[in-house]
Amino acid sequence: MSAITIRDGTQIYYKDWGSGQPVVFSHGWPLDADAWESQMVFLASNGYRCIAHDRRGHGRSSQPWNGNEMDTYADDLSELFEALDLRDAAMIGHSMGGGEVARYIGRHGTSRVARVVLVGSVTPLMLKTTANPGGLPIKAFDDIRAGVTADRSQFFRDLTIQFYGANRKGNKVTQGMRDAFWFQAMQGALKSELDSIKAFSETDFTADLEKFDVPTLIIHGDDDQIVPIEASAMLASKLVKNATLKIYPGGPHGLADTHKDQLNADLLAFLKA
Repeated sequence: MSAITIRDGTQIYYKDWGSGQPVVFSHGWPLDADAWESQMVFLASNGYRCIAHDRRGHGRSSQPWNGNEMDTYADDLSELFEALDLRDAAMIGHSMGGGEVARYIGRHGTSRVARVVLVGSVTPLMLKTTANPGGLPIKAFDDIRAGVTADRSQFFRDLTIQFYGANRKGNKVTQGMRDAFWFQAMQGALKSELDSIKAFSETDFTADLEKFDVPTLIIHGDDDQIVPIEASAMLASKLVKNATLKIYPGGPHGLADTHKDQLNADLLAFLKA
């Protein structure tokens, strides 16, 4: 198993496929690196070195009690960059992983980064506040906490409906997609998954996005029922200098599966640009 041991003894598992310019993937909540397999196989087959880690407390990484917040997630990712000596890398983050990428840049800069892609990202801020009136009320996240605490297995099974848009007419969501989501989610630690709800919903990434100084592509489905586009991609695209916004009509949150061919093609075109 490929893993690095970081400063506090936590082991971070990662996949490292292919060769060429590095492409580093950050997964969403409550998943792991497997969420990116379709993109990794495709890009590695097209001449890129694809690396994806399991965030601490998720997948095959250690499950520490502490550190389940964005600053530590970003620092863990920085240690992976340094351990593998990654340079001129593209960073791709989905959902919470988009926040992880943003916080990495906010804390560690872009000296090792060539370009960025945010897919269905939680940036700049999911929570409704006085300064962010378009966000979701705290009750939405309290309900998630309650559901995960009461019966996380059933909660994750139910969550796949909105995640993939299985409740929309004409959807092509398979039971296999939904089962894969559940399987990944159940590998994570309950403590980490509960802490992460606060991390992805209450962290303000505005200042991080303003530090982006590399080509950035923002991809979002306009029917995303998990991270509504109006309070995320539409705002983030204005905060990141010279960002390109690409909207997938009818696209749900789980674009890496439901729209994988379109996403793969867009990623490859952006990396080659």
